[in-house]
Amino acid sequence: MAQSKIVDQHGRPIEYDRLTEELAAPRLTGIRQVWHPSVASGLTPTRLASILHAANEGSANDYLTLAEEMEERDPHYASVLGTRKLAVAGLNIRIEAATDEAEDVRRADALREVVEAPEFGELQSEAVDALGKSYSVSEIIWDRSGKVWTPERFEPRDQRFFQFDRETGRQLRLLDEADPVNGIELAPYKFIVHYPRIRSGLPIRGGLARVAAVAYMCKAWTWKDWMGFADIYGIPMRVGRYGPNASKDDISTLMAAVANLGSDAAAVIPDSMRIDFTQAANVAGAGEFFKGLAEWWDKQVSKAVVGQTMSADDGASLAQAQVHNEVRLDLLEADAKALSNTLNRQFVRPFCDLNFAPGRKYPRLIVDVPKPENIKLLIDALDKLVPLGLEVEQSVVMDKLNLPAPAPGAKLLGKPVSTPLATAANREQSAQAMIQRDIVDNQVGTLEAAALVGMDDMVEAIRSLLESVDSLEEFRDRLIEVYPEMNADQLADAMADGMAAASMAGRYDVLRGL
Repeated sequence: MAQSKIVDQHGRPIEYDRLTEELAAPRLTGIRQVWHPSVASGLTPTRLASILHAANEGSANDYLTLAEEMEERDPHYASVLGTRKLAVAGLNIRIEAATDEAEDVRRADALREVVEAPEFGELQSEAVDALGKSYSVSEIIWDRSGKVWTPERFEPRDQRFFQFDRETGRQLRLLDEADPVNGIELAPYKFIVHYPRIRSGLPIRGGLARVAAVAYMCKAWTWKDWMGFADIYGIPMRVGRYGPNASKDDISTLMAAVANLGSDAAAVIPDSMRIDFTQAANVAGAGEFFKGLAEWWDKQVSKAVVGQTMSADDGASLAQAQVHNEVRLDLLEADAKALSNTLNRQFVRPFCDLNFAPGRKYPRLIVDVPKPENIKLLIDALDKLVPLGLEVEQSVVMDKLNLPAPAPGAKLLGKPVSTPLATAANREQSAQAMIQRDIVDNQVGTLEAAALVGMDDMVEAIRSLLESVDSLEEFRDRLIEVYPEMNADQLADAMADGMAAASMAGRYDVLRGL
């Protein structure tokens, strides 16, 4: 089998022939079968404890089956877990080149082309199954028909086809007839194994199904009792009475009659027997008890899976919902970061090693979590700071506004382009406005100077009186004495000149058609 000089992160050489084969496909017979008996039916505390303990010891087959059945049987758990899965699966992926050098940009473009294919979106959706079951596995089926190694497809593999090693509990191995007890090592550059990193410790103990298992079991009991209560609610107690000489057949006949009255409302019994009806017991509030218990367990599951109960169970005001949205954003960022790390290690590196010369940094794959931006605040800040000299890269602003780069030749919105004719007309209008503004400014300055002398005389007389009195009351009483000494003739002449100038300016504007 041809081996490469390329080695994976564990130092194992790549085997080219195995890259295009399916190594973990299910089989009709043998150790990797898709059919598994139910585990959730009749689940008890003792049975659940043994399932979780066996998973801790390396036998996780029943635990993984239970995790799958919980999503099928509990609508609330399926809803909140689906919400968290879809939140990550629906995020866009961004590719960043290692540097701005042409070779690094070329590698990033090649990776971006693969990531934008539909098959990669399916990989993203399958990988988040690890949130419930502790891990997920996808097998890369490589295609070498062209000049480069490209993933033909990503096959999701049943988690029950794998098991963790007995020594550390952290290394995943493929179950195979070659070693049905311990499994075999995963082939290099063939598998994408995603751990959600929800909690530290053994990977098998990090799934949300483990946290929700007790709630699922208790709510299943609540459902069973609730439905049993609903079946007999409001039906009076039927009591059958038989005499001392009744035979076993007579008693069986009476028993069947009593049972049939609950559904058929009709029965036939011998003359020597009778059926009494007693009033139904007072069960007011019993239905609310079962409902409250089921809802309480639902809230515990909501807290464990999405970190809150408000959007999943309670509903609330806008302010409260915004607070809880921030909590969910923290979970989303953590899930996206864990998935980014997995894809960078187990896909970006293999893709680049197989297709490009070694020795350069790898491009970076980012599962992008959009953060809410105050667009109005950003625009106001740019409007004020850019004219003051702040230099901002246009691509950064476009990313903030979620605007794509314009395509070549596209019609663009922007500042109108000035033609020579329009420029000349604008220049003439500006000159005329400048001349008109100069005339007005000069006239205002002349009138201001003419009125200033008369105003100074009046102000000086008032200042002299203010300096000669001892109180504001005396100043008030003697203010009338100053009035005859004030000469307002010069101020009146200036005001008359101003009114005349304003009138003539208005007439001039009317004659010009302004």
